[in-house]
Amino acid sequence: MKDLLDILRWSEEYFKKYSFSKPRLEAEKVISHVLSIDRILLYAEYDRPLIDDERVEIKKYILKMIKKKIGFDELLRHESLENKDIKIENNEMMKDLESDKTKRNNRKEFLELLTKSIVYLKKHGSKEAKLDVEHVFSHVLKVSRMEMTLNFEREITEAEKKEIREMLLEIGKNKRPLQYVLGFEEFYGYKFYVDESVLIPRSETELLVEKCIEIMGDIEEPKILDIGSGSGAISISLGKELPKSMVLGVDISEKALAVANKNKIENSAANVKFMRSDILKDVEYKKFNLIVSNPPYIPDYEYEVLEEKVLKYEPKLALTAPDNGLYFYEEISKNAPDHLVKGGYLAFEIGYNQGEAVKKIMEKNDFLNITVYYDYAEHQRMVIGKLNR
Repeated sequence: MKDLLDILRWSEEYFKKYSFSKPRLEAEKVISHVLSIDRILLYAEYDRPLIDDERVEIKKYILKMIKKKIGFDELLRHESLENKDIKIENNEMMKDLESDKTKRNNRKEFLELLTKSIVYLKKHGSKEAKLDVEHVFSHVLKVSRMEMTLNFEREITEAEKKEIREMLLEIGKNKRPLQYVLGFEEFYGYKFYVDESVLIPRSETELLVEKCIEIMGDIEEPKILDIGSGSGAISISLGKELPKSMVLGVDISEKALAVANKNKIENSAANVKFMRSDILKDVEYKKFNLIVSNPPYIPDYEYEVLEEKVLKYEPKLALTAPDNGLYFYEEISKNAPDHLVKGGYLAFEIGYNQGEAVKKIMEKNDFLNITVYYDYAEHQRMVIGKLNR
């Protein structure tokens, strides 16, 4: 099969062997396609020699037609569709590669920005720079800290970068507490709005809430009073964890009460109420099962050595107390018996060295079974007693 006529005859015979209905026509189509000449001109160039590549290409087409049992026109349609699919697949592959590249670049930029932010806060004296940065990024980017640190791959917008920079400036240069910058703090599994009119809820206070829930566990519908409610963290947490309870939170600060009422709505705590009162002066109800308080207890001489961000932003009214920090324990213990049921409880959060002093105050006001409890750092944290009448 050296020339065109030879390959044409061979192809026709081959198609006949496999019972193609128009073997000569199929042979002409295949050969004219491979040689890129019109079928009519095949016989005008019958003595044209064929190169090896052309012969191989012709045989490949013929074998495909026989294998698939289809004519040449249909074979070309199939190949066109296959090529289209391959093109689409290749395009999709390219898109995936581009997407992967974009994600890698986004991830790299995110990690660089995260690292620079941590360095910035450390430079400005932050003791928990990494944690603060993660909270800021998580808040602005609207992803959990775990998801963010493991697989954050989207582009950070300019607006998000601006918001992150502004927050870090407040925390670093201006020493503003993270919680005030974010506008909230988590406490006992609930989210509480906070601003500079209230203290930031501390994790240690969760132990007081936990103990109060424990001692109220056997009372079907406990009545609870929270004195100095601030953001409402204690009142609302107790109300949520003891859904059959009725909780009253009192505070002397109108601004603090506004924050507490906002948190009541946000946490759907319908069984919690807040009102203004200077300790117990405006509280008329006298049958509480529990009075709880985390009052101001820092002596003036200790206040001056607190962290700069506490001194600068958290309300002093909610932190310090006269009489070496014991004033409110005296006032509450003295008046609490008139507002408790027989055998009712009084529970305080205290300073790290106030346990024995507060215990003596409660004893002289007719409380018994008084226990000083410690936090996880082995600091005195709570004093709880039962009314002996």
